Amino acid sequence: MPFIDTASTVDASRAFPLGISVPHTGSPAVDDPRGAFANVAVYAPGVTTLEIAYQPPGGTWQVKTLPNITDGVHHGIVEGIPAGSRYGFRASPEHEALPLSMPATDFDAAGEQPLLMDPYGRAVDEREELITSVRVGSDFDWGLDRSPRVPWRNTIVYEAHVRGQTKLHPDIPEELQGTYAGMAHPAMIEHLISLGVTAIQLLPVHFHVDEPHLQQLGLTNYWGYNTAAFFAPHPGYATAAAQAAGAHAVQDEFKGMVKLLHAAGLEVILDVVYNHTAEGGTDGPTLSFRGLGEMQYYRNDGHGRYVDTTGCGNTLNFGEPRVVQLVLDSLRYWVNEFHIDGFRFDLAVTLCRNSANEFDPRHPFLVAVGADPVLSGIKLISEPWDVGYGGWQTGRFPAGWVDWNDHFRDAVRSFWLADRAAIDAGGNGGPVARLADALSGSAGLFESSGRSRLASLNFITAHDGFTLADLTAYDRKHNEANGEQNRDGHGDNRSYNHGFEGPTEDLDILARRAQSRRNLMACLMISQGVPMIAAGDEICRTQQGNNNAYCQDNALTWIDWTNTAESHAMLRTTKRVIRLRKEFLAGQPHDYPTRDTQSYFHWFDVDGNPMSADTWNDPAHRVIQLLLGSDDGHVDGLVVVNGGADDVKVTLPRLSNEDGTGHRRFELRVTTSELHDRRQGARVASGERDVVQANTINIYRT
Repeated sequence: MPFIDTASTVDASRAFPLGISVPHTGSPAVDDPRGAFANVAVYAPGVTTLEIAYQPPGGTWQVKTLPNITDGVHHGIVEGIPAGSRYGFRASPEHEALPLSMPATDFDAAGEQPLLMDPYGRAVDEREELITSVRVGSDFDWGLDRSPRVPWRNTIVYEAHVRGQTKLHPDIPEELQGTYAGMAHPAMIEHLISLGVTAIQLLPVHFHVDEPHLQQLGLTNYWGYNTAAFFAPHPGYATAAAQAAGAHAVQDEFKGMVKLLHAAGLEVILDVVYNHTAEGGTDGPTLSFRGLGEMQYYRNDGHGRYVDTTGCGNTLNFGEPRVVQLVLDSLRYWVNEFHIDGFRFDLAVTLCRNSANEFDPRHPFLVAVGADPVLSGIKLISEPWDVGYGGWQTGRFPAGWVDWNDHFRDAVRSFWLADRAAIDAGGNGGPVARLADALSGSAGLFESSGRSRLASLNFITAHDGFTLADLTAYDRKHNEANGEQNRDGHGDNRSYNHGFEGPTEDLDILARRAQSRRNLMACLMISQGVPMIAAGDEICRTQQGNNNAYCQDNALTWIDWTNTAESHAMLRTTKRVIRLRKEFLAGQPHDYPTRDTQSYFHWFDVDGNPMSADTWNDPAHRVIQLLLGSDDGHVDGLVVVNGGADDVKVTLPRLSNEDGTGHRRFELRVTTSELHDRRQGARVASGERDVVQANTINIYRT
């Protein structure tokens, strides 16, 4: 008998937890931990009748109606749906009822009315042109696994794509390339550890599908920002063996990846997309939410029209408590079940819009996350904008959050690239004040939210946009391969090709591009805040000028691990500046830089004098010195930036030793000029002059 229909057990089904769970009826026959019975609960306020269709492993499809409805949640107890079972739902709108107790032999799972996925489904199966949810167990052996819990001040984020990171790696076995297992292969872990990063931020790994227009073009949504199931790992990133073994094996492979990364001291952060779903606009596919209650799940104008603040056709409605609950439950599940260390929220402003569609830093979602005993202790990163009204909110998220800082990105790009292009054309660059603000953590931007410089996640490149190498090689985007006549992607890139568009064999241009890359990476690592590197930038990864490669699952986006002189030099520079950052932080008190560091930053001009207001705002003045030291005479280091076209002789700030005698001496630890190997270790006394090459950063330690 596939359905328990006695009054005692039907009435004992619960409207919580949502999804499939072990029943708690008080009946030993039903409360079977082996999973013979299941409590099924689905929030489906838009339908009057909801059926569950399910297929146990090796069995035939069964179908029954969920008999109970509580506050929009359809629920019932079902027999014969153990772990490994495929299942989905069929709904009837309010004006139409489904025939009850349909014989299993008459049920066509892939019929005219396809099954709807469970919003709380833990796994997804794609077979026979049918997408279904899958019930899975939980018996992974985590052993002594513990989160590394790296403090924000020591965190260096590495943004990577599971598939692209390892697909072409020569030291990873072919069957593991492009998979969760490949990401945790010793060769990949060795690269990440030797590089010096502390956290891997993975592009979306929730189950996602390809948009219809991409399917028509023969392309796929490579980035994965088109989520269809918020609790299920994407099976396409598992090894072929795991996919063949089923959903449980896919989950185990993912968990094994996390366990091995943790053992190496690396945190795992997931890029999550809770702002919209893969169902798109009203003409998009009906996969789950639309068929269960689109007016509750999606933001609308009250007249049946979607309100789209994501640019993707729909917007999840965070004014609906059940939507907030869905996201909180999903987040907790990934932390508890998969031991995830943090999340980066795509278009996070959308998650915080109130009933008036305005951003609210005290939105119930943000309050709930901050008060949650599981979520309040993990890393929370916002992409602080969306495409709706008032969509730019960098600096306004509450305590406990770190924001992607586009001010930092734009200021550093402008100083070293856009300004450089203007200077090479015979003009002036911008004032050094913008760069100085970026180096010091954009403190004013985050002050109103009560957060420190550690609220700034600093980045120069990310998955969206040019790679670091392409920033220095292209003035214009080249997205023709995306099939949109190069209309897609950002037009304001603040890039500079250094005199030639794209690949070249001109040694002078190549040298100047390499110099710019070193400057950009050095700025990222010496700045206050939390740095993020886009995967492959450390070895000069190129996308051939494509700055919106979201649909390119091929060699254009996969990291090429070929060791060239150019990639080797950039890798060495990246390791060097990361190591210098870590050495500097090791000498700072534990609360650095959350305490007031205003008196710790001292700015000087080319002559070693304190910066004046006129100098700060003079676009022709391209030299600045940043002395890192306290008012009691303690000095940690000196950063000298020459963004001009000529070498300059800079007078180092005049400082005596801590005992008041003699002159402080500085040792040159890093210079981004081509003279690094010859000049490293040079010592200069305070008050003396040192030559800083054009377009160069010198970093000294005392």
